[in-house]
Amino acid sequence: MGLFAFLFVGLAAWLIWTGRLQRMSMKDGMVLGAALVGAVMAAKGKPVMGAPLLLGAALFFFMEGQKDKAHRRRVKSPPAPDQDDVAKARALLGVTPDADAAEIRAAHRRLIASVHPDRGGTEALAAQLNAARDLLLARLAERDAAPKP
Repeated sequence: MGLFAFLFVGLAAWLIWTGRLQRMSMKDGMVLGAALVGAVMAAKGKPVMGAPLLLGAALFFFMEGQKDKAHRRRVKSPPAPDQDDVAKARALLGVTPDADAAEIRAAHRRLIASVHPDRGGTEALAAQLNAARDLLLARLAERDAAPKP
């Protein structure tokens, strides 16, 4: 009897510790309810009927946790920007395709001074300029880091 109560408390603690209790679905709630019924049955002296419910719930939540781990491993980084994005960034900053980091930073500094929100510009345009600068500098760093034949 005490073993099943201990298992139920352990299951509840695990759900709280992993944060699954906060993002629980209906299916999770039903399995948790079955575990509660199993714990009550085990506590009332019917461990043969309560044990399968408790163990099934523990197994269910363990398998769901394994699925979550596998999903997090499969999640990939965002795709690299395509040439169209790079061309738009160059056009926005007004730099040529062969511009170096100093030219990109100078163009950004010149433009951000006039459109910064502190000078009456919009946050959206300032964010676009910052994103364009970051994209072009990252692309330049990738090109410089690539092995040369």
